[in-house]
Amino acid sequence: MKLLIVEDEVKTGEYLQQGLRESGFVVDWARNGLDGHHHAMIAPYDLIVLDVMLPDIDGWRILRSLRESGNDTPVLFLTARDAVEDRVKGLELGADDYLVKPFVFTELLARVRTLLRRGRAPTQIDQLEVADLVLDLPRRRATRAGTRINLSSKEFALLELLIRRQGEVLPRSLIASQVWDMNFDSDTNVIDVAIRRLRAKVDDGFEPKLIQTVRGMGYTLDVPDGR
Repeated sequence: MKLLIVEDEVKTGEYLQQGLRESGFVVDWARNGLDGHHHAMIAPYDLIVLDVMLPDIDGWRILRSLRESGNDTPVLFLTARDAVEDRVKGLELGADDYLVKPFVFTELLARVRTLLRRGRAPTQIDQLEVADLVLDLPRRRATRAGTRINLSSKEFALLELLIRRQGEVLPRSLIASQVWDMNFDSDTNVIDVAIRRLRAKVDDGFEPKLIQTVRGMGYTLDVPDGR
């Protein structure tokens, strides 16, 4: 499942992103309110973890805008504002839960899972498909045209990211942060090597070729036009 974190404190954002990824979620992290609002409006998320005190546009305004636009994505406020009136305000604006900093990650994870189960369990996706490529998420298995593809854990995570973002051109920096939890170093070719190895397993001997390079921009996975 795909989560969005909107958090301007770097240490908190990194802590949340790493912990939630290790718990099996795909995680995007917006480091200011404007970017968070943009992501929430244009991309589908299963849940948003939203700070209130952001430097440009606060979490109250972001939530109000989402709800006024008809976006009903569950929102968990995560904030240092612990006054009762703040909690009431958040819930009245349409937040689904409210957790005060400092927090214990296990409690946050429990709340996240509870919100995701609330009315959403029947739609949980266990399988991702593009053409004849199939990812079995619970069993962490990949097949193409019925043939098992043996992938390492990082290769599976990379392929899952590409499929979940089908048709999007993903820059190396995003791939590095999502799959390797690292900042992209332009002097390293780790992403290119990983894509090359994954392409050899997923595309060699199969048609159509799904993993594509967009020169100067990054990589995408999609069915070529006309197929």
